[in-house]
Amino acid sequence: MFGRLIESLDDPTAALNLVGALGEPSLLRRLAVAADAEARAPAELIASAVRGFLDTASDDHWLQLVGIMNSAEDPGLAALRAILDKVLPKVPEPVHAHVPA
Repeated sequence: MFGRLIESLDDPTAALNLVGALGEPSLLRRLAVAADAEARAPAELIASAVRGFLDTASDDHWLQLVGIMNSAEDPGLAALRAILDKVLPKVPEPVHAHVPA
């Protein structure tokens, strides 16, 4: 199941749909900022980041990932969320200007 999810990252539309399915606007914002900083398409960055994590993850990271997947309703999406949260640079939350009524 997780292997199929990783394979689907080769399809840019599927990769972006998976990230969209996470329902995490802050993760989407971090992805956009990172892709812009690296002058890469977001889908390309997703595939590269996930595969880079999987290739270099320590035993502790794997143990954490397995724990996350075991307790999730959708283990594949939970793993994707955890990986992207780990590898994408943090960005400050946008400041919303208050407009008086």
